[in-house]
Amino acid sequence: MTERTFPGIEEHPDILALRARSERVTTSVTAQICEGLGLLAGLYLAASAWIVGFDATLPTLAVTNLIAGLAYAFLMGGGFGSAYERTHAMSWAAAGIGVWTVIAPFVVSGARSSHPAAEVVSNAVVGGLAVILAAITGLLARRAKGRT
Repeated sequence: MTERTFPGIEEHPDILALRARSERVTTSVTAQICEGLGLLAGLYLAASAWIVGFDATLPTLAVTNLIAGLAYAFLMGGGFGSAYERTHAMSWAAAGIGVWTVIAPFVVSGARSSHPAAEVVSNAVVGGLAVILAAITGLLARRAKGRT
C-alpha cells in the first residue's frame, strides 16, 4: 500500500494568495516611500533630544523619545518584514506612538510653567508626521485587502 503525502501548509492556496497580496502592496512605490519616511521619522524621534539639544534639560523626555522613536522605526520600517499584512493592518499602534509624541513634552516634563519651543515644535512635527504615515500605511493595507 502506498503512503499518501500531503503538501505542507506553506503550499496552501490561501497562504500563497496572502503572500502574493502582501508582495503587491510592498512593491508599490507609495508603500516603499511611506516605509522609508516612517523609518527616518522614527530614527529622528529617537535622536531628537540630542539633535535639538534638550537631552540635558529634559532627560526623561529624551529617554521617552528614544524608546518611542525606536519602536516607531521598528513598526514602520518593516521590522516584521515577513509579516507585512499583519504588521501594517495594526498601524494603529504606530499612530498611537505618533499621538504620544505630540503630547509627551507636556506629560513627561510635568508641571513646568514653560516648555522650550524647540522641544515642543520638534515633537509636534515628528508626531504629526508619524500619525500621517501610519494612517497612509493602514489605508494601503486596507486597500490591498479589499482588492482580493
